[in-house]
Amino acid sequence: QVQLVESGGGLVQAGDSLRLSCAASGRTFSSYVMGWFRRAPGKERELVAAITKIGSITYYATSVKGRFTISRDNAKNTVYLQMNSLKPEDTAVYYCAAAVYVSSWESQREYAYWGQGTQVTVSS
Repeated sequence: QVQLVESGGGLVQAGDSLRLSCAASGRTFSSYVMGWFRRAPGKERELVAAITKIGSITYYATSVKGRFTISRDNAKNTVYLQMNSLKPEDTAVYYCAAAVYVSSWESQREYAYWGQGTQVTVSS
């Protein structure tokens, strides 16, 4: 069992930056692939970024590539999402999720553990 708690969300203006954190407790953090997802109002939840167990490989959705950076610190049991050049369309609830294995980055059903989410609102 893994418990995930996100933090760092808030209300910012377009062009600003935020860093989200997701602290994990429970089983060995480095055993999990980690992902950041988001759900915008009226839209399906989508994958934003993901990172392998030791952080050697990352994945980004096209919409955030070049603006967002996912990283992890296994010593601190934490995964981060640095979000730069934020846009109003980035407004969403952001969730972190953990998976022992994923057949594809976007396979949400393979992420067994989810946090409660943190709201990010970007005003224009």
